[in-house]
Amino acid sequence: MFEIEGDIWAYAPPAVTAITTNGSLTSDGRAIFGRGVARQAALRRPELAYKLGSLIKEKGNHVFDLGAGVVSFPVEESPWSLPDVRIIARSAQELRQLADLSGWEKIIVPRPGCGGGGLAWEDVRPLLVTWFDDRFVIISQKTEI
Repeated sequence: MFEIEGDIWAYAPPAVTAITTNGSLTSDGRAIFGRGVARQAALRRPELAYKLGSLIKEKGNHVFDLGAGVVSFPVEESPWSLPDVRIIARSAQELRQLADLSGWEKIIVPRPGCGGGGLAWEDVRPLLVTWFDDRFVIISQKTEI
């Protein structure tokens, strides 16, 4: 697992981009992409909210290949709840398994639960190291001084 700073969208494609998500749906069945990378993805590809919503309704709040080089990475049950380290750990395991099955060579992942979610990177990093090998790149937004 590598760590870098920058713009997550600068690597997609060819890298697969993980977007942090939750398990809530709107009344019309869309996944709620409230903030951060998920919100950015929804603005770029509005159909992703319907696709993920359908998958969540059918299979629950899990990691899914959404197509076009985008994969969901659940961190919480709803956009109003705090990120859950148990969900993050499960998502890391599921993402690793999906990457292995899919043959992905590079996966870019934002620091899950650490942006708007408020978790400390020192608490989340150990959850990822267990599952992520050198194909996984954790990206934090570059800050200007």
